[in-house]
Amino acid sequence: MDLGGAYYNPKDQVRALERLREKLPNLDAPERTAAKRDRPRRARQLTDEHIHELIAGYRSGATVHALGDRFGIDRRTVTTILRRYGAPIRPRGLTPDQVDDAIHLYSLGWSLARIGARMDVTADTVRKRLLEHGVTMRDTHGRPRIEAGAPR
Repeated sequence: MDLGGAYYNPKDQVRALERLREKLPNLDAPERTAAKRDRPRRARQLTDEHIHELIAGYRSGATVHALGDRFGIDRRTVTTILRRYGAPIRPRGLTPDQVDDAIHLYSLGWSLARIGARMDVTADTVRKRLLEHGVTMRDTHGRPRIEAGAPR
């Protein structure tokens, strides 16, 4: 009967324990102080003048993201302010006129990314609207995509 097995030569286990002990803090060392954290800040309050500027900027075509960056607030806060003051919120995505333009540009060979950059939306937004309007997508080489199961 083997009573010791793997424990006959404990040098490996002793070395592993010594490495672990070295990672422990020195008991003679002074105790670490907790890292000083900033106190939570109060949300930035916009003055009435800034609110009027924000609304005017939105009405002149600025995006909520751009206005948030300009005034140092989150885009959701911009939308909240616009709603609170009764400003009409523009629908997200592409307008019907923009969809028509996107269809035309895509038929000219423009990429979805290029169209999206021009219209300040993502390429996926452009793709979804084009598909909704029955546009056949091209492959990466500009050829019409072959649908799965379609004869070649």
